[in-house]
Amino acid sequence: MKFGHVGPVGEEVPVVFDGDKVLDIRPYTAAVDGDFLANGVDKVRAAFAAGELQELEGFSGERVGSPIARPSAVICVGMNYAAHAAESGAEPPKNMVIFNKLPNTVVGPNDQVTIPKGSTKTDWEVELGVVIGKRASYLEAPEQSRDHIAGFVLANDLSEREWQLELSGGQWGKGKSAPGFSPVGPWLVTADEVDEKNLGLRSWVNGEIRQDSNTSDLIFSVDHIVWELSQYMTLEPGDLILTGTPEGVALSGRFPYLKDGDVVEMEIDGLGRQRQVCVAHS
Repeated sequence: MKFGHVGPVGEEVPVVFDGDKVLDIRPYTAAVDGDFLANGVDKVRAAFAAGELQELEGFSGERVGSPIARPSAVICVGMNYAAHAAESGAEPPKNMVIFNKLPNTVVGPNDQVTIPKGSTKTDWEVELGVVIGKRASYLEAPEQSRDHIAGFVLANDLSEREWQLELSGGQWGKGKSAPGFSPVGPWLVTADEVDEKNLGLRSWVNGEIRQDSNTSDLIFSVDHIVWELSQYMTLEPGDLILTGTPEGVALSGRFPYLKDGDVVEMEIDGLGRQRQVCVAHS
């Protein structure tokens, strides 16, 4: 199933996307949030199978919001594609590189991207996102991870590279947490419908291809990521994990950083497509 939200910022309605139809699930939940993902998905699935979900009245292409309501955590894996590590000037990591983004960076897939005040090195990163559906703490083996994953999303892990790497003080958070730096969606696709081990992922800037890779090149697999994270922290339903980006970002030196008026587009097979217009801070 494809879950999500539509409507203006702050007034989003939880829905199921069914082809061209947008089905209202407000009788079952106020939002696609952690509580719903832990306790309500099966009820909506049964209602959908029975033909009981009604089309959203008056919907005619309104804004699509993030498919998950604000998570309690956004946890990211850095340098998880060998070629991206190389273009960053680093060896592939032997241990997972982990950093966090603020939950308030999560926005809709087509929302405007504001280049932060004073930024000269705002960068794009297409990534596979994992959404937790069941509390995970001290999992015994990677094979247990599957029971704790609600589904998968497309995400843009926007970064300000000067703040991340040159002014970081050793931590990446400064360059990762500007407002709107985590466009997510358009859909949360449930795990039973996704083969996350073999998904093409691509990005474009102003219509020119930047990234073109496959999740088969992940250094640490999705199951490993969820398992290992559970050894260091408790993952809650609704939490978002970004699994890393492939080569082809501006940090490589092959492409210019984002500027006012640039258009970023990205997609992952089966998880939809995003489009963001960049505007300078004012």
